[in-house]
Amino acid sequence: MLSDTQKWLLLAAIIVFAVLLYLLGPVLTPFLVGAGLAYLGDPLADRLEAKGLPRTAAVIVVFSIMLAALASALVVLVPLLQQQVEVLIDNVPAYLDWLEREALPWLRRRVGFAELRFDLVSLKQALLTHWQQVGGVAADVLGSVTRSGLAIMTWLATVVLIPLVTFYLLRDWDVMIGRIGALVPRRHLPVVTRLVKECDAVLGGFLRGQLAVMVMLGAVYTLGLWLVGLDLALLIGLFAGLVSFVPYLGFILGVLFAGVAALMQFQELFPVLLVLLVFGVGQVLESFIFTPLLVGDRIGLHPVAVIFAVMAGGQLFGFVGVLLALPAAAVLVVLLRYAKERYLASRVYAGGDGV
Repeated sequence: MLSDTQKWLLLAAIIVFAVLLYLLGPVLTPFLVGAGLAYLGDPLADRLEAKGLPRTAAVIVVFSIMLAALASALVVLVPLLQQQVEVLIDNVPAYLDWLEREALPWLRRRVGFAELRFDLVSLKQALLTHWQQVGGVAADVLGSVTRSGLAIMTWLATVVLIPLVTFYLLRDWDVMIGRIGALVPRRHLPVVTRLVKECDAVLGGFLRGQLAVMVMLGAVYTLGLWLVGLDLALLIGLFAGLVSFVPYLGFILGVLFAGVAALMQFQELFPVLLVLLVFGVGQVLESFIFTPLLVGDRIGLHPVAVIFAVMAGGQLFGFVGVLLALPAAAVLVVLLRYAKERYLASRVYAGGDGV
């Protein structure tokens, strides 16, 4: 057990860490992203090293695989997503026509909003009149950004730092873990080692498995919406898969956006039902195949815990808090399990007077 002095020192260290995290949040993003990528790539580097490959060579192989995967995704997806965005922009006037002609009259009849009025004619006319100016405004904004030396330096620093941090942390990951472990008091080493291994199992299993689930769901949603004939299949499918790391959020937002897009595009109810079928199939695959196979049922991160962790991290520390939310939740889950185990083994639980 920790002494009172050790407990106060631990509390002070946590407070100092939280304050530094809040103050240094804007500059921590590339380091946290690099650390996360290094953490995800370390098991593969360890396997290659176990097969006789030097650590640096193993890291180069893993790093090259990461870069190749990222470059391939950018080369394939960016032009397709750009095309989807152009389709969305081109269809805005038609969507407004449908809203004025079909949706609002239906709401007035069904919901009873007799006085429901939107000046869609003026809105559409303004869009058509000023649509060509959007490119000029964007160019002006881009020009002002590029003329800002600080903005360019920050952007370049982020782009350059992430691969650099990833490479060096991946190369020295085991060394750093060993040095941190050497600082742990010897009498607490068995317990700390056990808790760290459990944290690694929870966090690693969740992150690697959930990343695979996100990719699979994005592919299923995109393919299904494409078969339905939705113009924005790729845009909505990838978005729904991407945000599915928050339980049920991808399903809810995907159904909402795809349903509205299908209703506006086809102006019939049957394609909306097909959209519901697509996301229903995706949920069945996630629940019975993807999650059990890729994530497993022993991770211990409850959906509510994931949602709360992401929201709380974002509220307290912004984007850096979102990045740290899941690691913090994994550590908290393991510590709560350990506390429960100690409590159930104590004399307080058994009915005695002491611990």
